[in-house]
Amino acid sequence: MNSLLRNLHTFLLALLLLPALALAAGSPKAPVTPIDDIVAVVNSDVITQHELDERYDRAVAQLKQRGIQVPPRDVLKRQLLDRMINDKIQLQYAQQSGIRVDAPTLDRAIEKIAEQNNMTMEQFRATLAKQGVPFEKFSSDIRNEIIMTRLRERDVNNKVSVSESEVDNFLATRAKLGMDEEYHLAHIGINIPDNATPQQIAAAAQKAQSAKHELDQGADFRQVSAAYSDSPNALEGGDLGWRSAAQIPPQYLELISHMKPGDTSDVLRDNTAFHILRLIDRRDASQSSIIQQTHARHILIKTNAIVTDDDAKKHLEQIRQDILSGKAKFSDMAKKYSDDGSASKGGDLGWLSPGDTVPEFEKAMDALKVGEISEPIKSPFGYHLIQVIERRQKDVTQEKRRIMARDAIFQRKLEQATEDWMRELRDRAYVEIRTPGK
Repeated sequence: MNSLLRNLHTFLLALLLLPALALAAGSPKAPVTPIDDIVAVVNSDVITQHELDERYDRAVAQLKQRGIQVPPRDVLKRQLLDRMINDKIQLQYAQQSGIRVDAPTLDRAIEKIAEQNNMTMEQFRATLAKQGVPFEKFSSDIRNEIIMTRLRERDVNNKVSVSESEVDNFLATRAKLGMDEEYHLAHIGINIPDNATPQQIAAAAQKAQSAKHELDQGADFRQVSAAYSDSPNALEGGDLGWRSAAQIPPQYLELISHMKPGDTSDVLRDNTAFHILRLIDRRDASQSSIIQQTHARHILIKTNAIVTDDDAKKHLEQIRQDILSGKAKFSDMAKKYSDDGSASKGGDLGWLSPGDTVPEFEKAMDALKVGEISEPIKSPFGYHLIQVIERRQKDVTQEKRRIMARDAIFQRKLEQATEDWMRELRDRAYVEIRTPGK
């Protein structure tokens, strides 16, 4: 978890110094016990030894849980301190930019985490307490994660685009080379500083060669990643998961396509880093995709301070009865009463694929027979009457390939853009590392 944002450098320095001065004045011979060492200064903020120790303890627990051997203490602490500095820079920039997370948003995020772990909030709080994690600390860390995510979405994600020509070129290249495969990769990255001196480049190269030497001697890739890699997923053993060809930089794709599962590359270099890649596995990704699509229409009545849930349900029940009895047509009732943009088309939603609608709507729609009209169904938008007009099986292989190619190209460009953005932020920040952390 990330360290807390403070913006209290001047005040904190005074707070650290005043007790020592008071002790010295009142009892000149009494030994002075340091309250907390400062291990790094980041603009007007600090990172303390206590914060680094907490982060280290959590990282060690995380590595042990994943069965990864813990790197030497000083090596891991240097890696963690670098990440803490980057987090603090982002949080400071977000605060200056006015990015905030209100209490309801934070509460919903934590509730969702509890749900994903199949726990009630009471059970989740109890679990955190058993693990020695104060709920306030956990909430603060989640707030910071949301803030940094919003910052990256604003400054990076929203500025990355993929053109149709890029998708066309990728698919054409993939077809030409027969690259209908996906690759499960692991990665170690050793960053090269911006405007690096020859000595800095040589040091990064030596670090990469040391990592490669350990791998050649049979060391666990995950442990070497945790000890050497500057990449964000270093503590996850460098695992990149499954990547399509579009997600792999072109200069490395040909190399990887000729590797066998278990193979490790030599040290590779680009403008920003030295890299070591391991191919964990590969699989065919050329299967055709046939899905069931549903042509449906609906009538939506939204609830608000005036229209209650009960009002909406009763109104839709009456409309349903009028349609079933032949007194009214579905399309006419949709045009007259629906609060949805589809009202002008008689409620017609066109052909819907899985995932096109919210889960509550899709579940109710899938349970209907062709021509059948549902009971009033609640969704986040209000209450619906749903009618299935027809169904069909459709081959969406080409559409799916374009979507997957677009997503893969986007992710590849996003990773590079995020790395460049973080370098720029760090270059603009004042960072002073006092001690490497004991």
